[in-house]
Amino acid sequence: MPDLLLYRTLVWLDYRLAAVFALGLPLVLLIWSALKREQALTRLMGIYWKVASLLLITVLLLTDNRPLGYLLAVLSQLLVVISVWFWVDLNEELADLPPWRPLPFVVRAWRWGLSVFGLLGAALSAVALNCVGGGLTRPICQVWLEAPDDLHGGVAGFFDFVFGGSWTAAIAAFVGYVSLVAYGVGLLQWLIVRLPKQGRVAGGF
Repeated sequence: MPDLLLYRTLVWLDYRLAAVFALGLPLVLLIWSALKREQALTRLMGIYWKVASLLLITVLLLTDNRPLGYLLAVLSQLLVVISVWFWVDLNEELADLPPWRPLPFVVRAWRWGLSVFGLLGAALSAVALNCVGGGLTRPICQVWLEAPDDLHGGVAGFFDFVFGGSWTAAIAAFVGYVSLVAYGVGLLQWLIVRLPKQGRVAGGF
């Protein structure tokens, strides 16, 4: 059992870094690469967002205290790291871009930063893997629910103000499960059909 106060601080730091490396910077880079018409970088960021949608699914499930969310917290961060390095053609195109240009430089720096953050975040999440088996009232499990609960409160208030309806934790979990099924189907289709055919070429991923 890790020191709970230190662990809680690290978990909140993980969520805050995720807002930077997994949400803010990728959105800026996607828009930037699209405006610059850098096709390789735009494709890389598009692939990133497809894979990184599992992070949002994880948060939706943790909002309703679903044990599966703890497993996805580890898997999603590992998949995100893999997704930005896996593609041979995109790696070669990025390597061919002049290193002194701002956009390629920032993308390279972001990939390394995301990789370090993702691997450390996955290791931090793995400490709570025992929560998958239940016992969510344990302090170490509750730590991971604090940020999703805070986010849920903000989303619920916005949903009520804009749509006049209620956004509950149960609805969040339902959306999360439906999205997870769609994600799983897409991933299996890629693994079974496209990967054997195209290999590590991004193609139409």
